[in-house]
Amino acid sequence: MKLTDPLLELLRAPSTCYLATTMPDGSPQVTQTWVDTDGEHVIINTVQGYQKVRNIERDPRVALTVSDAEHPTRYLQVRGSVIGMTTEGGAQHIDKLSQKYTGKPYPWYGGREQVRVILTIEARKITGTR
Repeated sequence: MKLTDPLLELLRAPSTCYLATTMPDGSPQVTQTWVDTDGEHVIINTVQGYQKVRNIERDPRVALTVSDAEHPTRYLQVRGSVIGMTTEGGAQHIDKLSQKYTGKPYPWYGGREQVRVILTIEARKITGTR
């Protein structure tokens, strides 16, 4: 599914994003995260070994909500699947996201030994307020 212009606008801004994955027992797991786009997909940067990564490796279906930081009642929801996971360029990408969200280089909260993972999400359904 093609990403809508309102969604692309939110993905390109420092918007609040919550990503939902499914635990092994079927229960939901939700994480607040920074978000990005390549113009065709939703892009999330995370850390190898985190719960959301383990969940996605088992079940690539995800849901996320992206809301406008200035108008929190303006949000869009995406249901889709992770179609790509790579560590290539992960460190550079998290620095780009940090600049977008904080205006500063990424401070490496968990230490530089963390392996960053870029998740590429294909949207299957987009809903919400515009």
